Amino acid sequence: MKFTLSWLKQHLVTEASLDEILTVLTRIGLEVESVEDKAADLKAFTVGYVREAVQHPNADKLRVCQVETAGGNVEVVCGAPNARAGIKVAFAAVGSVIPATGLELKAGAIRGVVSNGMLCSSRELKLGDDHDGIMELPADAVVGAPIADVLGLGDPVIDISITPNRGDCNGVAGVARDLAAAGLGHIVTPEVAEITGTFPSPIKTAIADNAAPLFEGRLIRGVKNGPSPAWVQNRLRAVGLRPISALVDVTNLLSLDRARPLHVFDADTLTGNLTARFAKEGEVLVALDSKTYTLDTETVVIADDAAARGIAGVMGGLETGCTEKTVNVFVEAALFEPIRVAAAGRKLSINSDARYRYERGVDPEFNRKGLDLATALILEWCGGEASEVVSAGAIPAWRREIKFDPALVLKLSGVDLPVADVLCILGDLGCTVTGAFPFTVTPPSWRPDIHGAADLVEEVTRIHGLDNIPSTALPRVNAVTKPGLTLAQRRAREARRSLAGRGLVEAVTNSFIPRAHAALFGGGDESMQLANPISAELDAMRPNVLPSLIAAASRNAARGLVPSHLFEVGPAFAGTGDADQPTVATGLRAGTSARQWRGAAFAPDVFAAKADALALIESLGGPVGNLTVWTDAPSWYHPGRSGQLKLGPKTVVARFGELHPAVLEAMDLKAPTAAFEVFLDAIPLPKAKPTKTKAALVLSDYPAVERDFAFLVADRVAAGDVVKAAAGADKVLIAGVDVFDVYAGKGVAEGHKSLAIAVRLQPKDRTLTDAEIDVVGQKIVAAVTKATGGTLRA
Repeated sequence: MKFTLSWLKQHLVTEASLDEILTVLTRIGLEVESVEDKAADLKAFTVGYVREAVQHPNADKLRVCQVETAGGNVEVVCGAPNARAGIKVAFAAVGSVIPATGLELKAGAIRGVVSNGMLCSSRELKLGDDHDGIMELPADAVVGAPIADVLGLGDPVIDISITPNRGDCNGVAGVARDLAAAGLGHIVTPEVAEITGTFPSPIKTAIADNAAPLFEGRLIRGVKNGPSPAWVQNRLRAVGLRPISALVDVTNLLSLDRARPLHVFDADTLTGNLTARFAKEGEVLVALDSKTYTLDTETVVIADDAAARGIAGVMGGLETGCTEKTVNVFVEAALFEPIRVAAAGRKLSINSDARYRYERGVDPEFNRKGLDLATALILEWCGGEASEVVSAGAIPAWRREIKFDPALVLKLSGVDLPVADVLCILGDLGCTVTGAFPFTVTPPSWRPDIHGAADLVEEVTRIHGLDNIPSTALPRVNAVTKPGLTLAQRRAREARRSLAGRGLVEAVTNSFIPRAHAALFGGGDESMQLANPISAELDAMRPNVLPSLIAAASRNAARGLVPSHLFEVGPAFAGTGDADQPTVATGLRAGTSARQWRGAAFAPDVFAAKADALALIESLGGPVGNLTVWTDAPSWYHPGRSGQLKLGPKTVVARFGELHPAVLEAMDLKAPTAAFEVFLDAIPLPKAKPTKTKAALVLSDYPAVERDFAFLVADRVAAGDVVKAAAGADKVLIAGVDVFDVYAGKGVAEGHKSLAIAVRLQPKDRTLTDAEIDVVGQKIVAAVTKATGGTLRA
């Protein structure tokens, strides 16, 4: 919502400075977005008078101008084609900073002639796009006067943010009312005089099928539509609107000034009477933006006896709009249901000032007054004769009585105010207060958002000042504060730290993905399809976090950013139940590594993905030693180059592997990619310890012994099974088991492989003898043979 300072002061008498007004606006909840003060930006630029302009002695396209300024005559070299004697110009003295470039102006020689200033164009001053010549100011402009004053730009433009419930502050009068209630002056908004018509309106209004609560209007005949007064044009331009004509500018002015949207029809283009009705299926309308819209039966229109002439509360029609040839005008003032207006605007993708105000609610009691005010301005600016008002429907019931105890202000907000101050604030906001404890408060017609006592407390607190609410600490229940994060939150945080420590970069992606991508990851459930997607492409909830990361890696690759090492900790949406929406830590490595002197570049593979998954599980306290590898990974992984980590046969803790080439091709990722998924909720809690004190570090004084074993096992036997069996042969002495070789080929029977492991024995109380080492070796061979059927290779 934009308005100028002078516009505000037409409704508010105040001695407050601009800074004080801005401070109070934010304090009462009308947050100031920006302030544009052209006078401050252009204070260095003044009016100059070109006394003489002669050809530059050394350049065909330059002229040497003698310019009269407030500080005397100055010589300026200028290349503008319209530089000539006898004109008033925008002069920049040496030391001025040009707004368009940010450069400080310095004196300098141009082709041998010293230039001591600059004659500016509109674009150089950021006042327009014209740069074909220098600005020519009015002939009566005073030499030395600030150009901001000459151009009427000395009025700061304030832009405030309006919350959706404050439709009344979409007009300058409403903003002034709040400032007055906050003690920053008093309201001087004039009352609207009733305009009595002199003849019956030949055009009647009607409402069909309860399409609108109220539809009023009147005909004004014999108008002469020309430009609106200069003050109106300046006011509209200041807030970013283009003046069109007096009739149209009336509606724009009242929309901004009183938050009262109106519409004007060229009455001679209408056929019969006007009706607020629902559109017919497929009905077509060419709107004022020259676009053609196809309507449905849920859209309310204003129609004459021939066709729809406007989309109610959103935009009027082009064919019935007012032009300079308009002689007879019909002024419409109506109330429309906010939800219907919002739905129509969203469906047709139309954003207009009228829609913005109607969908936030307009003052029902100001409908007739708004019509009278518009009539008075049209009669003043365009002449003519006004008819009697025609009306259909009625003002909807809006009065609400709220029982209110002022003690609630202290109870709910912590602000201790005298009862008289509370009642005064409510009265200044337009509320009617009657009775005694508890009081009966009737909110004004322009505040449909006030429904209960808590809303009244909010209004009192807001006007008193949100910055005046005392900061009070909550009472401490326990001497030691309980943890503020849940286990799931702590695990998600730790997972992020762990993955970042492994060189992956966190990505925050959208949970909405294309339906085709969801299908690649098992997302065929119709319940996960969005009924009202934010875009046609993002029409499904992701059943897996991987498609979001793959899409991000694809975008990176398209921009030459390879390799991509990404991770995200977030939800997947496989169904509507809680169990179908797990929190998953997902990582992805796409693209080969950079070339380096130590060796060739390498591509991410299944082992890199497995290492990432195991490292994450271990950092979260998961039982890594109890996990088993299964080769039944889902279809989006490469068969034979992927797997799952499980606790027992059913509980899937993680998935890992290289992604299927068909999936990468479908998602346009042309790089070898390995990924992993760790289900944080599936990792069991670590066993509770009797104390939080870390155990003492125990280091053996005796040397460790390492022995190698090679077993012949069937191809189907997993290396992990061999490692697990060997490690369990003697849990006291065996400190670690690692696979260091796998061989299949000559010398090994078909269908079998040779798997070699290194076993580390670490005694704690003595040095092992050869006999003791042999005993442990026999236990290892026996355990592996029993678990896998393998035999020790000779």
